[in-house]
Amino acid sequence: MLTITKKADNRIDIELHGEIDSETMRKALDDLIAQTAEMTHGLVLYRIHEMSLPTLGALGVEMTYLPKLFGLLGKIDRCAVLSDAAWIRTSAEIEGAIIPGIEIKSFALGEDTAAEAWLAGD
Repeated sequence: MLTITKKADNRIDIELHGEIDSETMRKALDDLIAQTAEMTHGLVLYRIHEMSLPTLGALGVEMTYLPKLFGLLGKIDRCAVLSDAAWIRTSAEIEGAIIPGIEIKSFALGEDTAAEAWLAGD
């Protein structure tokens, strides 16, 4: 399951749970692109629980969307990643260090209050 929810003009929440196949990936990426079309100074709260690696088909779909996904980088200022897996939190922090223009900070699942505060700049 991968759901994208627009919480405000500049806020998107993404929820990932379990396996992602090509159909799920395509729908989620279409939703993400549509919901961020007019976004500026965006904030993203990304919850990842019990993630399985995406199927090869899902990875193929993601590759076809890469040009559009790179376009999102200029629209998003901050991304808080909540995950139950330490390797995902570490990966998120590394991405935040190497992708210019976006701050990414990771939190353990259950640290929603801290993640929300960080997104708000507190």
